Amino acid sequence: MASAAEQMASNLSWGTLGKATELRQRIFFTIGLLIVYRIGTYIPVPGIDTVALQQFMDQAASGLGGVLSMFTGGALARMGIFALGIMPYISASIIVQLLSAMWEPLKQLKKEGEQGRKKINQYTRYGTVVLATFQAYGLAVSLQSGDLVTDPGIFFIAACVITLVGGTMFLMWLGEQITARGIGNGISLIIFVGIIAELPAAFGQFFEQGRVTGNWGLTLGVLAMLIVTLGFVVFMERSLRKIHIQYPRRQVGMKVYDGGSSHLPIKVNPAGVIPAIFASALLLLPTTLTTFGGGQSNETVSYILSLFGQGQPAFLILFTAMIVFFTYFYTKEVSFKVDDVADNLKNQNGFVPGIRPGAKTAEYLDYVVTRILVLGAGYLALVCLIPEIFRSQFAITAYFGGTSILIIVSVGMDTIQQVQSHLLAHQYEGLLEKSQLRGKKRKKGPARR
Repeated sequence: MASAAEQMASNLSWGTLGKATELRQRIFFTIGLLIVYRIGTYIPVPGIDTVALQQFMDQAASGLGGVLSMFTGGALARMGIFALGIMPYISASIIVQLLSAMWEPLKQLKKEGEQGRKKINQYTRYGTVVLATFQAYGLAVSLQSGDLVTDPGIFFIAACVITLVGGTMFLMWLGEQITARGIGNGISLIIFVGIIAELPAAFGQFFEQGRVTGNWGLTLGVLAMLIVTLGFVVFMERSLRKIHIQYPRRQVGMKVYDGGSSHLPIKVNPAGVIPAIFASALLLLPTTLTTFGGGQSNETVSYILSLFGQGQPAFLILFTAMIVFFTYFYTKEVSFKVDDVADNLKNQNGFVPGIRPGAKTAEYLDYVVTRILVLGAGYLALVCLIPEIFRSQFAITAYFGGTSILIIVSVGMDTIQQVQSHLLAHQYEGLLEKSQLRGKKRKKGPARR
């Protein structure tokens, strides 16, 4: 028997979007800020030789340069003011979250509630400034050494660093504003929109490559792989493990409420797209600064980078290990904390049949989540690695990689779910208003004697 909420969700119509004023305002606000972001990707950093940069990026499109350009929405290929993208903020978030799990002062700060969260966010912003400054300086120096600037010198380096760091901080602010006042997760949406906006050009380049080479079998095979991967990601992202929850009969005042039953849904991949983004960000961090060096880097550094190049066994092994680590870490530390879930169930008088509330419930949930994440981490690694191997072997553009598909599907589904949640809340409010109006109409005057 479906609950009232499930019945209302099944009858939910997108036609109610026209009546949900607050939701429309949130959607328009989000779209407006994302348009601002896309405009910024076309504003170039001063002093860049655009012709030389375009020639360089055309050569690097199927390798690391394509991956970096994908995460920045094409801003790196054009050397726009958002060329660093949101990756310094993601890297700083990784560092702060790792420290929050291991360093006692930050552990205590996390337990302080809203104030502690604000303080941790402040530390993340400081870390973003530091990382963005180092990356911007390294990128400016590498651009000079690669003869990709028109007027090299200290003034170019200063202008480049200030512009790129300012662009990253502005993107961070845009993401926070979208999360707070818009719809969806702002940081994920920025990456999502950057990938979507460059897909038409990527498809055009891909089909042109197939026409020139005449290898239409490979082209059709890649398209079939994309469709299968897309369907597999959608299926896995909607997969759930339901844990039965029982609520006992209780008495409140003079009323006795019958006990009920429900379920606790646990996704096969509770961490979403975050592990793939985190792993990609850390793998790209050391190589970002050497991409534009024009082959003039140290021999030892070049050898190490060749071992961890796109599609190399060492790269694939490290990428897999980092995806698995971040899947477990992010799920248990952020998205599904078993101790908090067990405490909430205990406070609501709910329990898992056969399991004692409190610590035993937390142990049981941890056991279940650990087993589920074996499948979830394996699924993430499979989706990210198989297209990565195809892409490196056949020089396919980075926009057809597993990470980009995972981002598109996960962020798209999460955003649609948030829109539906707002519509459902609006529908509840409408029903409450109607019931209150009916109640007022049914009021009768004083009884006649």
